[in-house]
Amino acid sequence: MPRARNKEDLLNFAAENYAKLMEMISNMTENQMNTPFDFSDDASKKEAHWGRDKNVRDVLIHLYEWHQLMIAFVENNGAGKIIRPFLPAEYSWKTYGAMNVMFWNRHQNTSLEAAKQMLAESHTKVLSLAEQFTNEELFTKKYFPWTGTSDLGSYFVSTTASHYDWAIKKIKLHCKKVA
Repeated sequence: MPRARNKEDLLNFAAENYAKLMEMISNMTENQMNTPFDFSDDASKKEAHWGRDKNVRDVLIHLYEWHQLMIAFVENNGAGKIIRPFLPAEYSWKTYGAMNVMFWNRHQNTSLEAAKQMLAESHTKVLSLAEQFTNEELFTKKYFPWTGTSDLGSYFVSTTASHYDWAIKKIKLHCKKVA
């Protein structure tokens, strides 16, 4: 799927990828759902997330937490407060892996059903926020001073359609290994 370059595509791609993700999860066998993720036999899977996420819940919580970042980014900056960066102050784009581990640790007692519900709610909230902006506001670089050199739409794409695509690929690979 191409990367969204306008509001209509942003909303459509996010909705489509979310639906694909949820459908794929609902079609998983009990064995696929209950077998822990293990990509350790694939040397090409070097990124930290391949070892971090052990199940579908972990992947869904990751998506949920990134939605929370997006929601806070838009709500805080849109309210005209002091410009707040996308990542929490204690993290940077060089250290966000540690933030992801913190999210993972935070939710080890969250159930799969709770994770699904939390993600469904945050998905709806993020798309609702995106709908409030015009195409120009979403896809004009530097339109808002708080998006830096990027455009707001890129943040929405990254936390929705692109992130859902990442989750789909990861879960699909797990299902293929366990099948």
